[in-house]
Amino acid sequence: MEVIGTSQAGAAAAAPGGAPSRPRAFPPALRQLMMQAALIGGLLVVWQLLSGRLISDFFISRPTAIFAVIVETTLDGSLLYHASITAMEALLGFIVGGALGILFGVALGWSKLLADLLNPLVLCFNSLPKVALAPLFILWFGIGLNMKVALSAATVFFLVFLNTYTGVRAVSQELIAILRLMGANRRHVLTKVVLPSALTWVFAGLRVSVPYALIGAVVGELFASNRGLGAMLSQAQGQFDTAGVFAALFAITVLSLLLNAVVKVAETKVMPWQSGDHQQNTTV
Repeated sequence: MEVIGTSQAGAAAAAPGGAPSRPRAFPPALRQLMMQAALIGGLLVVWQLLSGRLISDFFISRPTAIFAVIVETTLDGSLLYHASITAMEALLGFIVGGALGILFGVALGWSKLLADLLNPLVLCFNSLPKVALAPLFILWFGIGLNMKVALSAATVFFLVFLNTYTGVRAVSQELIAILRLMGANRRHVLTKVVLPSALTWVFAGLRVSVPYALIGAVVGELFASNRGLGAMLSQAQGQFDTAGVFAALFAITVLSLLLNAVVKVAETKVMPWQSGDHQQNTTV
């Protein structure tokens, strides 16, 4: 009986037709990550091979030289110091600009009279390139932290404002009518229907505005500063140090990814149903 049971177990474990079982494949997420890493690695190898051969390394440097600058500036603490300054400026500008954008977006989206009254001013300020505000902000706030925060906030404000305004205006009027038939007042309609429905638009604007918050901070540092990644970028450019320029750009990219991750975590906490829907769609 034991022999028969063992043979049956072995037959059940074997694949149909006596073929050996196939090895388990990598999960889709891990396979995608491996493909992305292979693509980036291939591009770096091609860059390294082209530099100094087909294209002068004065213009594009080399990945090995850029990596050496990143390691050197990380070990001496200068990269982390400049990155922390830029991160603080961008984060403060993101918070101030995002909060004001949400506030004004909800106010103008909820009040048609206010929207009609301020619409020309909004269009005028939105059409103005935010970089052009830097000289004016220098006159108003000086060359310190306040100027970079103000420029970053001004850049973020309109992106968040327009998304929030669109989200509030796109709320289903049928839901509002049903809630009013149930005896809800304006405050109930705003808190129970309008704001929850507009959250998706709000976080879309916040995600889009993350790199623009960094752009505002870095542009402010390029105009007037001796600290931050923008100043590090300007100094490397003034010394014709291409590897230093790419190292500063790499640090700005990493900083943008980190801020995006923070916004994504906040979105998951505020709207957990969004992450569940996303995972379900990915699985399907």
